[in-house]
Amino acid sequence: MISIIDYGMGNLRSVQKGFEKVGFSAEITSNPEKIIDADGVVLPGVGAFGDAMNNLRGAGLIGVINKVIEQETPFLGICLGLHLLFSTSEEWGRQKGLDIISGKVVKFSDAFDKKIPHMGWNQLEVKKSTDLFKELESGFFQYFVHSYYVVPDDDSVIATTTEYGIEFVSSIQKNNIYAVQYHPEKSSKKGLQILHNFGELI
Repeated sequence: MISIIDYGMGNLRSVQKGFEKVGFSAEITSNPEKIIDADGVVLPGVGAFGDAMNNLRGAGLIGVINKVIEQETPFLGICLGLHLLFSTSEEWGRQKGLDIISGKVVKFSDAFDKKIPHMGWNQLEVKKSTDLFKELESGFFQYFVHSYYVVPDDDSVIATTTEYGIEFVSSIQKNNIYAVQYHPEKSSKKGLQILHNFGELI
């Protein structure tokens, strides 16, 4: 069973439906025991970084997420779920994240003459072969909605990059941790392939 962490933010049902479409059972839960015992764990999310951290803290889920990572359960962060893994975010002042991946979350600059948020379909250039992209070739499209992006301290975690005024990191992978900036659950056949590939890890 895949546990989708419910901390009061995000389009949880669409992620659940995405997994169901590709043949994997997924439950939406905030129950620590269910999350720790799950075969795979997903941290989705949309909204503000600080609110998300407060909600995770209030629900007693920060230690749970660390436990899941430590026990090497396959873990997938989606959109805000990617950002939360990092050390800090500059959203609404400097905010502390989970600090599981060393690095920061920064905003797209107005100087690039691009609309913010970055919204719509864009390409992924695969930088590192991971199980998440099995049967997908570099250059495939996924659906994005975001104003901030991650800057890892260690380039070895970078799995894909995407161009939007600059080349930014759009996926990361480190050990059992996979996290993506885009929304595979909203990205048609190739997005569902990503969810399928994650399900195959469990």
